[in-house]
Amino acid sequence: MNKKAVPTAAAVRELAILTGAVAIIAAAVYFFLVPSHASVSSISGLGIVLANFVPLPLSAITMILNVVLLVIGFLTCGREFGAKTVYTSILLPAFIGLFERLFPNLGSLTDSQELDVLCYILVVSVGLSILFNRNASSGGLDIVAKIMNKYLHMDLGKAMSLSGMCVALSAALVYDKKTVVLSVLGTYFNGLVLDHFIFDHNIKRRVCIITGKEEELRRFIIEDLHSGATVYESYGAYNMQKRREIITIVDKAEYQKLMSYMNREDPQAFITVYTVSDMRYQPKGNTA
Repeated sequence: MNKKAVPTAAAVRELAILTGAVAIIAAAVYFFLVPSHASVSSISGLGIVLANFVPLPLSAITMILNVVLLVIGFLTCGREFGAKTVYTSILLPAFIGLFERLFPNLGSLTDSQELDVLCYILVVSVGLSILFNRNASSGGLDIVAKIMNKYLHMDLGKAMSLSGMCVALSAALVYDKKTVVLSVLGTYFNGLVLDHFIFDHNIKRRVCIITGKEEELRRFIIEDLHSGATVYESYGAYNMQKRREIITIVDKAEYQKLMSYMNREDPQAFITVYTVSDMRYQPKGNTA
């Protein structure tokens, strides 16, 4: 009984997190992107432009586009997208439709097109970062990017940027030059903010230190930072003097504590720092 309850509870929690993230994205679209008329790097942005030609609400247009892209994605890339992407792709227009019913004919909350775009970028980045960190996405342009990656052998990041810019430029079909410029700038800054939200949480630093106070540093890393370290023997190329190099991986807070300690205890130490965004542990015997 308990064995079945645990995964069920985990699945409900995962579903609640995904639902909350999609609700945030839908709110960003309806309350900020729609009033701005900007077409910022999303299927919803393209839907805002198409709503000027198709007599359907934004929620219906977004639903049709997402379903079409899901079908094309499954036909071209197989089941690569998974149940999470299907769920979020359908849920997003459903939330937008709910907001359309609850808040019909809603105007700008900020009375400024520029502030609407800025608020959209900040709010949607929160929702998207939650999805990405749960190994999910909102569908739409992610599917387009994966198709381009498979058939055009284009890097996923470049494919996302290219498809996003094409959506942004589509605003030129309907709106004035200011809206087009805001759409392009919004797409660019949306990528920057999203990178910050997603990757800054995962970035760590690989710190390599050669110091005369090796034992004190080792104890500080283990006992105060509660982190691990690796010690290598190294030789100076000039005089071939043997020294030990201590290497540790730390997060932002630990890095600040480590640098404060080194500045205080051995300001002459030789230190090199590298950015690490991905760490993997390969168990023995697993060569797949």
